[in-house]
Amino acid sequence: MSKIIPQFDFEEALEALKAGQDLNGKNGILTPLIKQLTEAALAAEVERHIESKDEPNRKNGSTPKTMKSASGSFQLDTPRDRNGTFEPQLVKKHQTHFTDEMERKILSLFALGSSYEDISGHIAELYGIDISPATISAVTGKLIPELREWQQRPLDSHYPFVWLDAIHFKVREDGRYVSKAVYSVLGVNIEGKKEILGLYLSESEGARFWLSVLTDLNNRGVQDILIAAIDGLTGFPEAINSIFPNTGIQLCIIHQIRNTMKYVASKNHKALMADLKRVYKAQTKEAAESALDTLEAKWGKQCPITIKSWRSKWDNLSVFFKYPEPIRRVMYTTNAIEAVHRQFRKLTKTKGGFPNENSLLKLLYVGIKNASRKWTMPFPNWNLTLSQLVIYFEGRLDAALDL
Repeated sequence: MSKIIPQFDFEEALEALKAGQDLNGKNGILTPLIKQLTEAALAAEVERHIESKDEPNRKNGSTPKTMKSASGSFQLDTPRDRNGTFEPQLVKKHQTHFTDEMERKILSLFALGSSYEDISGHIAELYGIDISPATISAVTGKLIPELREWQQRPLDSHYPFVWLDAIHFKVREDGRYVSKAVYSVLGVNIEGKKEILGLYLSESEGARFWLSVLTDLNNRGVQDILIAAIDGLTGFPEAINSIFPNTGIQLCIIHQIRNTMKYVASKNHKALMADLKRVYKAQTKEAAESALDTLEAKWGKQCPITIKSWRSKWDNLSVFFKYPEPIRRVMYTTNAIEAVHRQFRKLTKTKGGFPNENSLLKLLYVGIKNASRKWTMPFPNWNLTLSQLVIYFEGRLDAALDL
């Protein structure tokens, strides 16, 4: 005969709710209902188990254990059978948590950049349950297999634009904290939507490691990139063209300005910036080069390093002048990927350093997931931009567009 489960008193619960008793959490109104429903389901499970077996068997009382749920803690009476063959499925042996909702809450707080201490405090406040840092780490650790799968996923064959940049974090290694470079690759696909293509970790930023990153993109299916926007790292353009020989390289104008202004006296910043603006805001490459000549004549003696830098990198700085405004607007800076890095910094700003690489990567991964949810619309005027790309890069997008 089945155990009779007392009915949940909704009228009593409603009065308690009106009186200010919490719905969830410690002593929450829903806790008795969760207990009753769970015990009823387990009772049905053990009866089905006994009926499905040919050998004689019967129920043999129950074993109490404390369960922790999103609605509070309670004692659960788990039924036993005489033969000891019953394996409950709803609440498995040794299970002490109803985890789904709580794990979602932990991951949600983690994705906001909350510390383990703050997460533990929130869970205790919401559910009346104390969870340890080890438990939080185990829950967030479930992101690692998902991250690995994401890192190895196949990519599209063609990307009109790709931005590549690195950001640095402190990670504990061999008992001390060292600076690690996180390499980020952001692409715009044929539909005009942004997509993080990869996330890689290395001890330092260098063209050699970027070569391995580009090789990985190629191995995962990328056949062609029309334009890559990068910073001024030495050897970077050569690394890209060794894997994607037809890719146009655009050095980020904003990076170039930041780097060259380091060597300029602060009192000259405003005036020099006004003259530099005439260079990169020119309508044509010829007009830009004329403005660069004027810049050198005016500032050459005061700021020789600035002039030398612009001259030596001009071929890759001036690539965007080949194209009409819609294409220029997308490619001439790495602002798009720097926006992703700002999201990373927002998540990590309270962290002085990370105990290991996985603890850093799983946090950045949830940052990527957060950013990606907002990338539902293509770039402004994408149809016009794409039609211009088809003309300027004749034949290179035909396969991707089924032309």
